[in-house]
Amino acid sequence: MTSRTTLHLSINGREHALALEPRVTLLDALRDHLGLTGTKKGCDQGQCGACTVHVDGRRVLACLTLAAQAEGQAVTTIEGLFEPEGRLHPVQAAFLEQDAFQCGYCTPGQIMSAIACIREGHARSDDEIREYMSGNLCRCGAYPHIVAAVRQAAEMAS
Repeated sequence: MTSRTTLHLSINGREHALALEPRVTLLDALRDHLGLTGTKKGCDQGQCGACTVHVDGRRVLACLTLAAQAEGQAVTTIEGLFEPEGRLHPVQAAFLEQDAFQCGYCTPGQIMSAIACIREGHARSDDEIREYMSGNLCRCGAYPHIVAAVRQAAEMAS
């Protein structure tokens, strides 16, 4: 018999009550229990960054975070970036303009990390952007375009 715990999670501004086993990760709660499949499951070991989300404004790897750890905190996923008028977040727009995705699988995690990179002030140079974004892997090799997109979004934000 498996025990379940009722968790109250705030995801993209909406409250959710979920009955989950204590060992369920935030990634699996998002994808399997809430249908928020924008956050990708890549390596499931915290090495690729595809599952990057924000918890109380900090980037975290959802595959290494238990859902219970996010209770009482604000979780933002790629789905939560749309503005009320349906406009793209400036980082999403920069990724489109700079052709910063190829297969697109890593793109949600890249965008979530890019937002944190800019917000935390780590986008002052291409080297700094590359260092901050090094935890997000792109198997297609779109790194120069990703750096250009982060730089463009950072310039627009300043």
